[in-house]
Amino acid sequence: MTITLESTAFHQGEDIPRQFTCSGANTSPALSWGALPPNTKSLTLLVIDLDSPLRPYTHWILYNLPPQPNTLPEAIPRTESLPNGAKQGTNSDPQIGYSGPCPPGDSPHRYVFTLYALDTTLTLPTTPDAAPDKAQLTKAMQGHILAAGQLAGHFHR
Repeated sequence: MTITLESTAFHQGEDIPRQFTCSGANTSPALSWGALPPNTKSLTLLVIDLDSPLRPYTHWILYNLPPQPNTLPEAIPRTESLPNGAKQGTNSDPQIGYSGPCPPGDSPHRYVFTLYALDTTLTLPTTPDAAPDKAQLTKAMQGHILAAGQLAGHFHR
């Protein structure tokens, strides 16, 4: 099953608006998704720069997101825990929360938002100094992915 992932800020293959990048307010865009498998317990969102010289560059890790409502508002705060129970991991900066597109130079980069439907709620180790990173997250997700969907955009300065 493929999940439909959309944003009101940009469509598949389009440029990501500046306000969602390091050249603007650097806030996360609003997202919404379609039907999920019936036994979905949580969602995970990863945002990756496919063209970074430090491949892959992780811009956002959001996990244990409740399946409902099927939307995520714009400008999610950069805190480890969110009011809806979701948690954020450490991006490649390394900081917690969303870090918008910020490619070096002026070549365009591709940014892929991938939403995963999981059959579990993840239990990941956290320490006072660090939230989970992409390697820890992908290991914990193994064997639990029911479906996935992607939304890709471009940005260059």
